[in-house]
Amino acid sequence: MSTTSLRNQLLAQLQSLTPTFQNRESELDQLNSFPYENIDDLKKVGYTTLTLPIDLGGAGISLTDFLAFQEQIAKGCGSTALSIGWHMGTILEFAEHRHWNPELVPLLSEAIRNGALLNTAASERNAGSPLRGAKPRTTAVLSPDRQSYILNGEKTFTSASPVLDFIFVTATMEDGEAATFVVSRKLKGVSIRETWDSVAMRGTASHDLILENVEIPANYVLETATTGSKNRRKGWMLHIPACYLGIAGAARDYAVRFAAEYVPTSLGKPIGTLPAIQQQMGELELKLVSSREFLYAIAKKYEKNPENDFKTEMAAVKTVVTNNAIDIVDLAMRIVGARSLSQQNPLHRYYQNVRAGLHNPPMDDITFKMLAENALAEFK
Repeated sequence: MSTTSLRNQLLAQLQSLTPTFQNRESELDQLNSFPYENIDDLKKVGYTTLTLPIDLGGAGISLTDFLAFQEQIAKGCGSTALSIGWHMGTILEFAEHRHWNPELVPLLSEAIRNGALLNTAASERNAGSPLRGAKPRTTAVLSPDRQSYILNGEKTFTSASPVLDFIFVTATMEDGEAATFVVSRKLKGVSIRETWDSVAMRGTASHDLILENVEIPANYVLETATTGSKNRRKGWMLHIPACYLGIAGAARDYAVRFAAEYVPTSLGKPIGTLPAIQQQMGELELKLVSSREFLYAIAKKYEKNPENDFKTEMAAVKTVVTNNAIDIVDLAMRIVGARSLSQQNPLHRYYQNVRAGLHNPPMDDITFKMLAENALAEFK
Protein backbone atom coordinates (compact mmCIF):
# COMPACT_ATOMS: atom_id res chain seq x y z
CA MET A 1 0.00 0.00 0.00
CA SER A 2 1.36 3.45 -0.93
CA THR A 3 2.02 6.10 1.69
CA THR A 4 -0.85 8.22 0.38
CA SER A 5 -3.25 5.29 0.40
CA LEU A 6 -2.29 4.39 3.96
CA ARG A 7 -2.74 7.98 5.08
CA ASN A 8 -6.16 8.29 3.46
CA GLN A 9 -7.29 4.92 4.80
CA LEU A 10 -6.22 5.72 8.35
CA LEU A 11 -7.71 9.20 8.27
CA ALA A 12 -11.01 7.74 7.07
CA GLN A 13 -10.97 5.18 9.88
CA LEU A 14 -10.15 7.82 12.49
CA GLN A 15 -12.86 10.12 11.14
CA SER A 16 -15.37 7.30 11.47
CA LEU A 17 -14.31 6.85 15.10
CA THR A 18 -14.58 10.57 15.93
CA PRO A 19 -18.33 10.68 16.73
CA THR A 20 -17.97 7.60 18.94
CA PHE A 21 -15.07 9.15 20.82
CA GLN A 22 -17.05 12.38 21.26
CA ASN A 23 -20.02 10.47 22.65
CA ARG A 24 -17.81 8.69 25.16
CA GLU A 25 -15.86 11.75 26.28
CA SER A 26 -18.32 12.83 28.97
CA GLU A 27 -17.51 9.60 30.82
CA LEU A 28 -14.05 11.00 31.45
CA ASP A 29 -15.40 13.66 33.81
CA GLN A 30 -15.22 11.04 36.55
CA LEU A 31 -12.15 10.73 38.76
CA ASN A 32 -9.75 7.91 37.83
CA SER A 33 -11.43 7.43 34.46
CA PHE A 34 -9.63 6.42 31.29
CA PRO A 35 -10.75 5.92 27.65
CA TYR A 36 -10.15 2.18 27.56
CA GLU A 37 -12.57 1.60 24.70
CA ASN A 38 -10.99 4.32 22.57
CA ILE A 39 -7.52 2.85 23.02
CA ASP A 40 -8.88 -0.59 22.10
CA ASP A 41 -10.47 0.88 18.96
CA LEU A 42 -7.15 2.43 17.97
CA LYS A 43 -5.41 -0.90 18.46
CA LYS A 44 -8.00 -2.62 16.26
CA VAL A 45 -7.18 -0.36 13.31
CA GLY A 46 -3.46 -0.93 13.88
CA TYR A 47 -2.81 2.62 14.94
CA THR A 48 -0.41 1.91 17.82
CA THR A 49 2.20 0.29 15.52
CA LEU A 50 2.26 2.93 12.78
CA THR A 51 5.37 4.83 13.93
CA LEU A 52 7.43 1.66 14.33
CA PRO A 53 10.00 1.44 11.49
CA ILE A 54 9.12 -0.73 8.50
CA ASP A 55 12.12 -3.00 9.03
CA LEU A 56 10.79 -3.79 12.51
CA GLY A 57 7.28 -4.62 11.35
CA GLY A 58 5.64 -1.20 11.57
CA ALA A 59 4.41 1.25 8.95
CA GLY A 60 7.15 3.85 9.41
CA ILE A 61 4.76 6.78 8.96
CA SER A 62 6.08 10.32 8.62
CA LEU A 63 5.91 13.08 11.20
CA THR A 64 3.36 14.98 9.12
CA ASP A 65 1.04 11.99 8.89
CA PHE A 66 1.44 11.32 12.60
CA LEU A 67 0.36 14.88 13.42
CA ALA A 68 -2.63 14.69 11.07
CA PHE A 69 -3.77 11.48 12.74
CA GLN A 70 -3.29 12.94 16.22
CA GLU A 71 -5.26 16.06 15.34
CA GLN A 72 -8.15 13.91 14.10
CA ILE A 73 -8.14 11.73 17.23
CA ALA A 74 -8.19 14.87 19.40
CA LYS A 75 -11.31 16.10 17.60
CA GLY A 76 -12.96 13.05 19.07
CA CYS A 77 -11.26 12.99 22.47
CA GLY A 78 -8.37 15.12 23.64
CA SER A 79 -7.39 12.77 26.47
CA THR A 80 -7.21 9.84 24.08
CA ALA A 81 -5.03 11.77 21.64
CA LEU A 82 -2.59 13.06 24.25
CA SER A 83 -2.31 9.65 25.92
CA ILE A 84 -1.62 7.69 22.75
CA GLY A 85 0.56 10.52 21.43
CA TRP A 86 3.26 9.84 24.03
CA HIS A 87 3.42 6.18 22.98
CA MET A 88 3.44 6.94 19.28
CA GLY A 89 5.90 9.81 19.57
CA THR A 90 8.36 7.91 21.72
CA ILE A 91 8.54 5.25 19.02
CA LEU A 92 8.81 7.87 16.26
CA GLU A 93 11.84 9.37 18.03
CA PHE A 94 13.44 5.93 18.02
CA ALA A 95 12.57 5.49 14.34
CA GLU A 96 14.50 8.66 13.56
CA HIS A 97 17.53 8.16 15.81
CA ARG A 98 17.74 4.41 16.61
CA HIS A 99 19.05 5.37 20.05
CA TRP A 100 17.62 2.47 22.07
CA ASN A 101 19.94 -0.17 23.48
CA PRO A 102 20.28 -2.63 20.53
CA GLU A 103 19.84 -5.56 22.92
CA LEU A 104 16.34 -4.33 23.80
CA VAL A 105 15.09 -3.44 20.32
CA PRO A 106 13.86 -6.98 19.44
CA LEU A 107 12.00 -7.26 22.75
CA LEU A 108 10.35 -3.85 22.49
CA SER A 109 9.52 -3.98 18.79
CA GLU A 110 7.88 -7.39 19.12
CA ALA A 111 5.87 -6.18 22.10
CA ILE A 112 4.74 -3.09 20.19
CA ARG A 113 3.68 -5.20 17.20
CA ASN A 114 1.58 -7.26 19.60
CA GLY A 115 -0.19 -4.21 21.00
CA ALA A 116 2.03 -3.18 23.93
CA LEU A 117 1.91 0.47 24.97
CA LEU A 118 4.72 2.52 26.46
CA ASN A 119 5.53 5.93 27.84
CA THR A 120 8.40 7.70 29.58
CA ALA A 121 8.22 8.59 33.28
CA ALA A 122 10.63 11.46 33.94
CA SER A 123 8.87 14.06 36.10
CA GLU A 124 9.04 13.93 39.89
CA ARG A 125 7.09 15.83 42.51
CA ASN A 126 8.84 18.98 43.80
CA ALA A 127 11.98 18.09 41.87
CA GLY A 128 11.71 20.58 39.03
CA SER A 129 11.27 19.98 35.32
CA PRO A 130 13.59 17.53 33.53
CA LEU A 131 13.57 19.96 30.58
CA ARG A 132 15.09 22.59 32.86
CA GLY A 133 17.89 20.29 33.97
CA ALA A 134 16.44 18.58 37.07
CA LYS A 135 18.28 15.36 37.91
CA PRO A 136 16.11 12.33 38.80
CA ARG A 137 15.79 11.54 42.49
CA THR A 138 14.70 8.04 41.53
CA THR A 139 17.71 5.78 42.09
CA ALA A 140 19.12 2.77 40.24
CA VAL A 141 21.55 0.68 42.30
CA LEU A 142 23.52 -2.15 40.75
CA SER A 143 23.12 -5.45 42.62
CA PRO A 144 26.19 -7.02 44.31
CA ASP A 145 26.43 -9.64 41.56
CA ARG A 146 26.08 -6.89 38.93
CA GLN A 147 23.31 -8.85 37.20
CA SER A 148 20.48 -6.42 37.91
CA TYR A 149 19.50 -2.90 38.92
CA ILE A 150 17.24 -2.09 41.86
CA LEU A 151 15.02 0.93 41.24
CA ASN A 152 13.36 3.05 43.92
CA GLY A 153 11.42 6.26 43.52
CA GLU A 154 8.22 7.98 42.50
CA LYS A 155 7.25 9.61 39.20
CA THR A 156 4.43 12.01 38.39
CA PHE A 157 2.43 12.70 35.22
CA THR A 158 2.56 9.10 34.00
CA SER A 159 -0.01 9.52 31.25
CA ALA A 160 -1.98 6.44 30.13
CA SER A 161 -0.83 4.70 33.32
CA PRO A 162 -3.75 2.19 33.40
CA VAL A 163 -2.77 0.60 30.09
CA LEU A 164 1.03 0.89 29.90
CA ASP A 165 2.99 -2.30 29.38
CA PHE A 166 6.46 -0.74 29.50
CA ILE A 167 7.60 2.42 31.20
CA PHE A 168 10.87 4.16 30.37
CA VAL A 169 12.00 5.36 33.79
CA THR A 170 14.72 7.97 34.28
CA ALA A 171 16.89 7.36 37.34
CA THR A 172 20.25 8.37 38.79
CA MET A 173 22.87 5.66 39.11
CA GLU A 174 25.44 5.34 41.88
CA ASP A 175 28.09 7.22 39.89
CA GLY A 176 25.70 10.19 39.58
CA GLU A 177 24.97 9.64 35.91
CA ALA A 178 21.34 9.64 34.80
CA ALA A 179 19.98 6.86 32.63
CA THR A 180 16.69 5.57 31.28
CA PHE A 181 15.60 2.06 32.24
CA VAL A 182 12.98 -0.21 30.69
CA VAL A 183 10.50 -1.29 33.36
CA SER A 184 7.71 -3.78 32.74
CA ARG A 185 4.43 -2.81 34.37
CA LYS A 186 4.06 -6.41 35.58
CA LEU A 187 7.19 -6.43 37.73
CA LYS A 188 6.97 -6.79 41.50
CA GLY A 189 7.21 -3.43 43.22
CA VAL A 190 5.67 -1.45 40.33
CA SER A 191 2.37 0.22 41.20
CA ILE A 192 0.21 3.19 40.27
CA ARG A 193 -1.02 5.65 42.86
CA GLU A 194 -4.19 7.31 41.57
CA THR A 195 -3.44 10.96 42.22
CA TRP A 196 -4.58 12.58 38.95
CA ASP A 197 -7.48 14.88 39.85
CA SER A 198 -6.96 17.57 37.23
CA VAL A 199 -10.13 19.12 35.82
CA ALA A 200 -8.36 19.30 32.44
CA MET A 201 -7.43 16.22 30.45
CA ARG A 202 -8.70 14.09 33.32
CA GLY A 203 -8.96 11.06 31.05
CA THR A 204 -5.19 10.85 30.54
CA ALA A 205 -5.00 9.23 34.00
CA SER A 206 -1.58 10.80 34.53
CA HIS A 207 -1.15 9.21 37.94
CA ASP A 208 2.00 8.66 40.02
CA LEU A 209 4.27 5.72 39.28
CA ILE A 210 5.66 4.03 42.40
CA LEU A 211 8.83 1.94 42.27
CA GLU A 212 9.69 -0.07 45.38
CA ASN A 213 12.80 -2.22 45.08
CA VAL A 214 11.99 -3.04 41.48
CA GLU A 215 14.56 -5.43 40.07
CA ILE A 216 15.35 -5.35 36.36
CA PRO A 217 18.11 -7.08 34.35
CA ALA A 218 21.37 -5.13 34.17
CA ASN A 219 21.06 -4.78 30.37
CA TYR A 220 17.66 -3.08 30.62
CA VAL A 221 19.33 0.31 30.36
CA LEU A 222 17.65 1.92 27.36
CA GLU A 223 20.16 4.76 27.15
CA THR A 224 22.41 6.89 29.35
CA ALA A 225 22.62 10.66 29.57
CA THR A 226 25.87 10.58 27.59
CA THR A 227 24.05 9.50 24.43
CA GLY A 228 22.87 13.07 23.94
CA SER A 229 19.12 12.75 24.47
CA LYS A 230 18.88 16.41 25.51
CA ASN A 231 20.16 17.64 22.15
CA ARG A 232 18.44 15.03 19.98
CA ARG A 233 15.89 16.22 17.43
CA LYS A 234 12.38 15.65 18.74
CA GLY A 235 9.93 16.59 16.05
CA TRP A 236 7.41 14.19 17.52
CA MET A 237 6.79 16.67 20.35
CA LEU A 238 4.63 18.56 17.87
CA HIS A 239 1.94 16.05 18.79
CA ILE A 240 1.22 18.37 21.73
CA PRO A 241 0.04 21.38 19.68
CA ALA A 242 -1.61 18.96 17.22
CA CYS A 243 -3.72 17.62 20.07
CA TYR A 244 -4.90 21.04 21.22
CA LEU A 245 -5.53 22.08 17.62
CA GLY A 246 -7.79 19.04 17.30
CA ILE A 247 -9.75 20.04 20.39
CA ALA A 248 -10.10 23.55 18.99
CA GLY A 249 -11.30 22.06 15.71
CA ALA A 250 -14.03 20.15 17.53
CA ALA A 251 -15.14 23.36 19.26
CA ARG A 252 -15.12 25.16 15.93
CA ASP A 253 -17.29 22.51 14.26
CA TYR A 254 -19.81 22.64 17.11
CA ALA A 255 -20.04 26.44 17.05
CA VAL A 256 -20.32 26.74 13.26
CA ARG A 257 -23.01 24.08 13.12
CA PHE A 258 -24.87 25.84 15.91
CA ALA A 259 -24.63 29.21 14.15
CA ALA A 260 -25.87 27.69 10.90
CA GLU A 261 -28.82 25.86 12.47
CA TYR A 262 -30.00 27.82 15.51
CA VAL A 263 -32.94 30.07 14.60
CA PRO A 264 -34.27 32.19 17.50
CA THR A 265 -37.98 32.95 17.19
CA SER A 266 -37.31 36.67 17.50
CA LEU A 267 -34.80 36.59 14.65
CA GLY A 268 -36.47 34.21 12.21
CA LYS A 269 -33.18 33.16 10.64
CA PRO A 270 -29.95 31.45 11.76
CA ILE A 271 -27.76 33.48 14.09
CA GLY A 272 -24.89 32.86 11.68
CA THR A 273 -26.37 35.58 9.47
CA LEU A 274 -25.73 38.23 12.11
CA PRO A 275 -22.68 40.49 11.52
CA ALA A 276 -21.55 40.16 15.13
CA ILE A 277 -21.57 36.36 14.96
CA GLN A 278 -19.85 36.38 11.58
CA GLN A 279 -17.13 38.62 13.02
CA GLN A 280 -16.46 36.05 15.76
CA MET A 281 -16.60 33.18 13.30
CA GLY A 282 -14.17 34.93 10.98
CA GLU A 283 -11.71 35.54 13.81
CA LEU A 284 -12.05 31.90 14.86
CA GLU A 285 -11.43 30.64 11.32
CA LEU A 286 -8.36 32.85 10.93
CA LYS A 287 -6.79 31.50 14.10
CA LEU A 288 -7.56 27.93 13.09
CA VAL A 289 -6.23 28.22 9.55
CA SER A 290 -3.06 30.06 10.55
CA SER A 291 -2.36 27.60 13.36
CA ARG A 292 -2.77 24.61 11.09
CA GLU A 293 -0.56 26.13 8.39
CA PHE A 294 2.16 26.98 10.92
CA LEU A 295 2.13 23.52 12.48
CA TYR A 296 2.36 21.57 9.25
CA ALA A 297 4.79 23.97 7.58
CA ILE A 298 7.32 23.47 10.36
CA ALA A 299 6.69 19.71 10.40
CA LYS A 300 7.44 19.51 6.66
CA LYS A 301 10.59 21.64 7.03
CA TYR A 302 11.70 19.34 9.85
CA GLU A 303 11.29 16.30 7.60
CA LYS A 304 13.17 17.85 4.68
CA ASN A 305 16.11 19.23 6.69
CA PRO A 306 17.55 16.54 8.98
CA GLU A 307 20.58 18.69 9.81
CA ASN A 308 18.42 21.27 11.62
CA ASP A 309 16.66 20.54 14.92
CA PHE A 310 14.15 23.41 14.47
CA LYS A 311 14.03 23.65 18.26
CA THR A 312 13.07 27.31 18.34
CA GLU A 313 10.53 26.98 15.55
CA MET A 314 8.89 23.99 17.22
CA ALA A 315 8.68 25.86 20.52
CA ALA A 316 7.08 28.77 18.67
CA VAL A 317 4.55 26.40 17.08
CA LYS A 318 3.61 24.98 20.45
CA THR A 319 3.11 28.41 22.00
CA VAL A 320 1.23 29.94 19.06
CA VAL A 321 -1.01 26.95 18.34
CA THR A 322 -1.87 26.26 21.98
CA ASN A 323 -2.75 29.87 22.75
CA ASN A 324 -4.73 30.15 19.53
CA ALA A 325 -6.56 26.95 20.43
CA ILE A 326 -7.61 28.48 23.73
CA ASP A 327 -8.86 31.58 21.90
CA ILE A 328 -10.73 29.43 19.37
CA VAL A 329 -12.61 27.55 22.06
CA ASP A 330 -13.39 30.82 23.82
CA LEU A 331 -14.79 32.30 20.59
CA ALA A 332 -16.83 29.14 20.01
CA MET A 333 -18.37 29.52 23.45
CA ARG A 334 -19.18 33.18 22.79
CA ILE A 335 -20.96 32.18 19.58
CA VAL A 336 -23.01 29.49 21.30
CA GLY A 337 -23.71 31.61 24.37
CA ALA A 338 -24.69 30.57 27.88
CA ARG A 339 -25.69 27.04 26.88
CA SER A 340 -21.99 26.34 26.24
CA LEU A 341 -21.60 26.21 30.03
CA SER A 342 -24.10 23.40 30.39
CA GLN A 343 -22.82 20.13 31.79
CA GLN A 344 -24.40 18.43 28.76
CA ASN A 345 -22.55 20.67 26.31
CA PRO A 346 -19.09 19.53 25.12
CA LEU A 347 -17.76 23.08 24.85
CA HIS A 348 -17.17 23.42 28.58
CA ARG A 349 -15.02 20.28 28.42
CA TYR A 350 -13.10 21.57 25.40
CA TYR A 351 -12.45 24.78 27.32
CA GLN A 352 -11.06 22.91 30.32
CA ASN A 353 -8.99 20.51 28.26
CA VAL A 354 -7.47 23.02 25.89
CA ARG A 355 -6.02 25.06 28.75
CA ALA A 356 -3.94 22.06 29.79
CA GLY A 357 -1.73 22.84 26.81
CA LEU A 358 -0.24 25.79 28.69
CA HIS A 359 1.38 23.31 31.06
CA ASN A 360 2.76 20.89 28.48
CA PRO A 361 6.37 21.45 27.38
CA PRO A 362 7.80 23.75 26.35
CA MET A 363 6.26 26.45 28.54
CA ASP A 364 5.63 29.85 27.01
CA ASP A 365 8.43 31.53 28.99
CA ILE A 366 10.98 29.11 27.51
CA THR A 367 9.70 29.84 24.01
CA PHE A 368 9.89 33.61 24.50
CA LYS A 369 13.41 33.33 25.93
CA MET A 370 14.59 31.27 22.95
CA LEU A 371 13.07 33.70 20.46
CA ALA A 372 14.55 36.71 22.26
CA GLU A 373 18.02 35.19 22.41
CA ASN A 374 17.89 34.32 18.70
CA ALA A 375 16.84 37.87 17.87
CA LEU A 376 19.60 39.42 19.97
CA ALA A 377 22.17 37.07 18.43
CA GLU A 378 21.59 38.73 15.06
CA PHE A 379 23.22 41.93 16.34
CA LYS A 380 26.18 40.50 18.25
